[in-house]
Amino acid sequence: MLRQLFRTKSLDTILAESGDPQHQLKRSLGAFDVVMLGIGAIVGAGIFATIGTAAAGDASRAGAGPALILSFVVTGIACGFAALCYAEFAAMVPISGSAYTYAYATLGELIAWIIGWDLIIEYAVGNVAVAISWGNYFKTLVAPVVAIPDWLSTDYRTAAHIPGLLASAPHIFGVPIVFNILAFGIVALITVLLVIGIRESATVNSGMVILKLIVLAFFILLGWSYTKAENWHPFAPNGWAGIQAGAAIVFFAYIGFDAVSTVAEEVRNPARDLPIGIVGSLIICTIIYIVVAAVFTGIIPYNVLVKKLATEQAEPLTMALQYANIERLKGLSIGLVAFGSVVAHTAVLLVFQLGQPRIFFSMARDGLLPPSFAKVHPRFRTPHVTTILTGVAVGVCAMFTSIDEMVDLTNIGTLFAFILVCTGILILRKRDPDRPRAFRTPFSPVVPLLGILACLYLMTGLPWITWLRFGIWLVVGMTIYFFYGYKKSGLVTAEVRR
Repeated sequence: MLRQLFRTKSLDTILAESGDPQHQLKRSLGAFDVVMLGIGAIVGAGIFATIGTAAAGDASRAGAGPALILSFVVTGIACGFAALCYAEFAAMVPISGSAYTYAYATLGELIAWIIGWDLIIEYAVGNVAVAISWGNYFKTLVAPVVAIPDWLSTDYRTAAHIPGLLASAPHIFGVPIVFNILAFGIVALITVLLVIGIRESATVNSGMVILKLIVLAFFILLGWSYTKAENWHPFAPNGWAGIQAGAAIVFFAYIGFDAVSTVAEEVRNPARDLPIGIVGSLIICTIIYIVVAAVFTGIIPYNVLVKKLATEQAEPLTMALQYANIERLKGLSIGLVAFGSVVAHTAVLLVFQLGQPRIFFSMARDGLLPPSFAKVHPRFRTPHVTTILTGVAVGVCAMFTSIDEMVDLTNIGTLFAFILVCTGILILRKRDPDRPRAFRTPFSPVVPLLGILACLYLMTGLPWITWLRFGIWLVVGMTIYFFYGYKKSGLVTAEVRR
């Protein structure tokens, strides 16, 4: 049985199965599209939503303060190691399953299942957090025109910390009705777009990427003149513990470069374009993050930030401009940043909602999930069944959960995925050293080992409750695997046929 659990699927078999016309996706993306998808996934909820919590801290960990700048540097380096490993795999195995497929080829079926199940945390659970933050910024954006009731735009746990909200909400049988309809609505719209087609989705994404980069540039240029040097002192109010905790939180801002690998089967020249998209988008975004962090912490003092509610920290850039009390263009500047945030979050939702169904698609093609998950729409050539399923699950969860707990769970799941990808490079270099590689991770095995150690270090900065939730999630996944995936695996079916 142990041998069966760790049976691997050869890269040649994986590549051959992807050519099956019944399960073939449409190749229509170029290098520019891939880079834009990467930036679209990376620059968004993280920089627009989590830097407030990372700088201020919360009940379970210290904040980084102005040293948030260093938190971004630390996380960027860790992600850089993982990105180089992803780039080698993506160019060599241009399959939509991302880390799941890489693990299947190197670490065995059980580990592949674990990583596939784990990736649900990165994409689906991550998008729950993004949708919640989207709702916060959208509410700020339309506030001058439409007053959206708090009970229709807040989850129950956050509402409990806002005085008077539960009491003023509608009640049914004495139970207050509180949910985030905004988060659900945007996920539903994104789901419809993704069912229609990848080419259309990529075009919309490119437009949103350009818009949000313009808005971030506006925030930097406008906010720089309102930064005060004294706000950067003390630079690290909680020492290295605050920097590490901040790095573990803002890791959420880097999630996305790996999502590029999920569209591998829809890229015209994956051997060249995927490494460009993965590494290029990560470098561009790291530079942007460091500058935004410097401006944000220069505008609002650390001692003020720690007093803010979790709901305010979920939209930190508009909060910083409001604190600066900019008289000229006051309403316009806050509205423009809120608009950019809405656009940025929408782009992230689009790319992550695009990625999760393709993970399900690959797992179903391997027999680990029901065959219906591998169905391709006859007209649009998209995995419509899993796209709709993911949309419903993410939308419903986003109505009732809080952003902080979703961010932490997403981070630990993604870091675990990065560790397995780095490990896979070490194994494949040993097992199949002569296989052609369009891109090679430099300085192997040093870079993969550093990637593993860096990700483990960031994981230690997450609270114990996150580790507990992650453990429970893995136990649920293992139960499903042994009751369904283990018996229905395509490798088992192939052995029976022989």
